[in-house]
Amino acid sequence: MKKMMKTFAVVVLGAFISAVGMNLFLIPADVYSGGFTGLAQLLSRLLQGHIPFLSTGVFLVLLNLPIAVIAWLIFGKMFTIYSFSSVGLMTLFLEVVPIVQVSEDMLLNAVFGGVIAAAGVGITLRAGASTGGLDVIAMLMSRARGKSVGSYSFIFNGMIVLATGALLGWEQALYTIVSIYVMSVVIDKLYTAQSKLTAMIVTSKGEEMAKAIQSQLIRGMTHIPARGAFSHEEKDMLMIVISRYELIPLQHIINTVDPKAFTNIVQTVDVVGLFRKD
Repeated sequence: MKKMMKTFAVVVLGAFISAVGMNLFLIPADVYSGGFTGLAQLLSRLLQGHIPFLSTGVFLVLLNLPIAVIAWLIFGKMFTIYSFSSVGLMTLFLEVVPIVQVSEDMLLNAVFGGVIAAAGVGITLRAGASTGGLDVIAMLMSRARGKSVGSYSFIFNGMIVLATGALLGWEQALYTIVSIYVMSVVIDKLYTAQSKLTAMIVTSKGEEMAKAIQSQLIRGMTHIPARGAFSHEEKDMLMIVISRYELIPLQHIINTVDPKAFTNIVQTVDVVGLFRKD
């Protein structure tokens, strides 16, 4: 219970920080972020003269509702609760925090808005949740098609940039690219600075764990017999190399199958051989 409360507190803080970055920098300057938040911004901007009550926050909830149902069925209860608590809180804070233009300089808005919004997303990811929307879709597409999560995120964000340029002008699109790039750099630094990670999982449920991982992640792994030096208990160690985008679902799988498993996650400099890269 204490761990759950701590995680939820971090999710609340992350949502508030992201909303501050949006309402004080990105939204007033008409600069767009990535993912479903950027799509919600764009839809709100295009329809503000016709349906004024459909704000960025409202669109964010509407876009994420069907994703929440899918995530509940596939990724499990706790992952969905944390992730879509983040979405709901983000929506609340977007409505509560006043939209104030701190600077008239577009570049400053793109950079500082990206840094602050990404800081909120980064600490949410570190808490073991996600920000819903694109994270979930990219994970599902990766599982179904076998391509990396990062490639789907890149395609979706590219579509937002193109739509911004075509509908609002290419200068806005260029500043949006700056914002999305800054956000990606900050999130990587806060969440994990490495694109590849190696997880070594020591568990008494080796076969069950391996099946669960392979059913959700398109990854191979090495199965190594292990024995506790203190307890002398026979266990299994599973070694798997993953991309940074797969860390959250892997942690969820481990906690679901064997909450007592010992997991060591280390940075991987390079992989030689068969490995699907981002």
